[in-house]
Amino acid sequence: MSVQPTIFADTESGPTVWIRVEGKGTFQNSAGLKDFSRRMIDGGRRDFVVDLVHCPSMDSTFMGTLAGIALRLREAGGGRLWVANRNEKNVELLSGLGIDSFFSTDPLPCPEVRINGNAIHHATDKATTREVMREAHEDAVRANPENAAHFKAVIEHLNDSAHRDGGGTSK
Repeated sequence: MSVQPTIFADTESGPTVWIRVEGKGTFQNSAGLKDFSRRMIDGGRRDFVVDLVHCPSMDSTFMGTLAGIALRLREAGGGRLWVANRNEKNVELLSGLGIDSFFSTDPLPCPEVRINGNAIHHATDKATTREVMREAHEDAVRANPENAAHFKAVIEHLNDSAHRDGGGTSK
């Protein structure tokens, strides 16, 4: 039996939002992370730490979601996103997409990464999952235009699928 990927967040320990990924970062938990981070940014939070100590790998949707958080922070007038405790595989994945430069290299706001927090829950249907996937890949391209060649077919497929299902896209 495999463990379901889970994301925990601690917003009570100060101004920094601490997020811990348990299991793989995938399209399955990207919607919850995106929705949660958007609410936090809209509420004025500007410093985020995403702890990957228990995250063995990530898919392109999850990495695009991280890029999207960094982009939204910039659009909101600034902020910092740390991606802490990256293993060798995650370092390779993030640098391969050229999005690692969006993450803060400043010292963490606390010497220890927070490990407490509540699970982020987000129920999604097929259309919402598809929209999150499309936006994540578009954010990866916005963060690094060289990703356009990698994700053009993915974005086109997601758009075509939305149109076939009658959902369209938000753009």
